Amino acid sequence: MTATTPLYDTYLRAPLRFERGEGVWLIAEDGTRYLDFAAGVAVNSLGHAHPHLVEALKTQAEKLWHVSNLYDVPGQESLARRLAAVTFADRVFFTNSGAEALECAIKTARRYHFAKGHGERFHVITFEGAFHGRTIATIAAGGQQKYIEGFGPKAPGFYQVPFGDIAAVKNAINDETAAILIEPIQGEGGIRLASKEFLQELRALCDEFGLLLILDEVQCGVGRTGKLFAHEWAGIQPDIMAVAKGIGAGFPLGACLATEAAAAGMVAGTHGSTYGGNPLAMAVGNAVLDVILAEGFLDRVRDVALVFRQGLASLKDRFPDVVEEIRGDGLMLGIKAKVPSADLLKAIRAEKLLAVPAGENVLRLLPPLITTAAEAREGLARLERAAEAVRAAGIAAA
Repeated sequence: MTATTPLYDTYLRAPLRFERGEGVWLIAEDGTRYLDFAAGVAVNSLGHAHPHLVEALKTQAEKLWHVSNLYDVPGQESLARRLAAVTFADRVFFTNSGAEALECAIKTARRYHFAKGHGERFHVITFEGAFHGRTIATIAAGGQQKYIEGFGPKAPGFYQVPFGDIAAVKNAINDETAAILIEPIQGEGGIRLASKEFLQELRALCDEFGLLLILDEVQCGVGRTGKLFAHEWAGIQPDIMAVAKGIGAGFPLGACLATEAAAAGMVAGTHGSTYGGNPLAMAVGNAVLDVILAEGFLDRVRDVALVFRQGLASLKDRFPDVVEEIRGDGLMLGIKAKVPSADLLKAIRAEKLLAVPAGENVLRLLPPLITTAAEAREGLARLERAAEAVRAAGIAAA
């Protein structure tokens, strides 16, 4: 039987083809304009065709694309110093994706204990509903059977506990525990927030038992919550953090950040990447920081987030038969639907608005961080029309 496409059938793609973008808008091949509140799954942090990013990439592309990590890459030094200056970190390893950043984070934590003479401490406590990537290790860390099934035995060394259950975390700690890994906001898991108190309790447990705290801020980091990183709201600092998505704003780029102590075991030969930290990625990453770290930028993100929260609260009040709950923080928002989320998503797309499905019958709204209050209100108006369409269609509750 001949396949209709030479591509792997691993995605259920929507029948939409986009040829260009402008800010928060995507333009399809037929000229139809879509308000993009999917942002490439929280990737396009500065929208589409941002002039500063375009110029940075064009300028670097005319100079040098790739040399490998056999040589010094000045852009790496620059971006790493800037990230260290505004975070807890002393050391940075650049990758091409979030999954690679998580792999580096896990290896860093395990190597930390190995270097101290405790190679038996390699187990990582993770949380139900988590998503950390699709490599063999990161699907084991996430623990969701739908991602693990069919790929052989689950990689050892990961133990899941209920999200938000500090007693379960305490009970899971033993002499083989190396670290705790958590998303401050679960994205794929349904926009579930770890409370400030829970994150603070995890930090305290790590300090008490000599564990490393690893944060997965691949989706919730780089300004998405209105602070540079989501954990800042809790007033804590991790030992290791994985970031990606928004740091490249559409260019493949991730990073593993760590304290000097946590990274001490990662000596020459223990990790590597052929493409990670290439000059193109570094030019874009530095350009992204130019924009996001500019005075007032994160203040505007918080202001627009308030417009969204107020509008979504009103939507829930007026459509209680369609919307069960509003979740999230900043511009990482979720609508837990009472009707099947697939039906609500279909109605949203009919209004030329893009959103992203997630677990627990939730739709994610992940607008670019450059979204204005006026664009937020336009999106909210389209959401209202979609809710009205779902109600008029008499779609039964999920």
